[in-house]
Amino acid sequence: MAVLSGAAVPLLLLGVLGGVGAVLKPHVLLQAEFYQRSEGPDKAWAQFGFHFDADELFHVELDAAQTVWRLPEFGRFASFEAQGALQNMAVGKQNLEVMISNSNRSQQDFVTPELALFPAEAVSLEEPNVLICYADKFWPPVATMEWRRNGAVVSEGVYDSVYYGRPDLLFRKFSYLPFVPQRGDVYSCAVRHWGAEGPVQRMWEPEVPEPPSESSATLWCAVGLAVGIAGIAAGTALILRAVRRNAANRQPGLL
Repeated sequence: MAVLSGAAVPLLLLGVLGGVGAVLKPHVLLQAEFYQRSEGPDKAWAQFGFHFDADELFHVELDAAQTVWRLPEFGRFASFEAQGALQNMAVGKQNLEVMISNSNRSQQDFVTPELALFPAEAVSLEEPNVLICYADKFWPPVATMEWRRNGAVVSEGVYDSVYYGRPDLLFRKFSYLPFVPQRGDVYSCAVRHWGAEGPVQRMWEPEVPEPPSESSATLWCAVGLAVGIAGIAAGTALILRAVRRNAANRQPGLL
């Protein structure tokens, strides 16, 4: 069960279209927060943050009472007191208990995430890249994501985003894995969610042309050698023909 709350604040910024004039373009600053707990063991999850046009500005690490900016540069121009988020979570917890009681402990149906796995950049062997695992359209916002390389769990360098809300009240989440593509490697990303009996998984491996086989390389070498010999022979014949023609032209005429 969960209680979700938030406030959307539209901002109007001026944009200029060449030759047309100034037009108003809306942007949205969203305060996104939720508090939820499971019905079994007393375990709760909560999140508080601000988003601008669906991109995270910051979230609050509630256990540490610390504001974490998505990019450190953002913190140079603004500030947010984490204590305000803790107060909101206390209110959310109270509201959740009231809603559980009023709804006779009924629960909303779970929605299983859709999963996609793709590289951030075009793939070249031995060139550093980032794999992105994208879980979308799920509810409630409780999902764990796991990376594997050739069957072995990978955790070093992994970064998981916060939960992002959607207009339809479902959620989405990203996980990022820095890697160096190598031929034969197989990566997988799996997400576990209350709406699925088992992990939802996607596989990925580098799609690069196979190197030519030894027999193919030998064949091409032989073809190249034959073409080279034919070219030499043709060139030699042309040279001899030119020499003979010049010699004939230099013969003295009859007196």
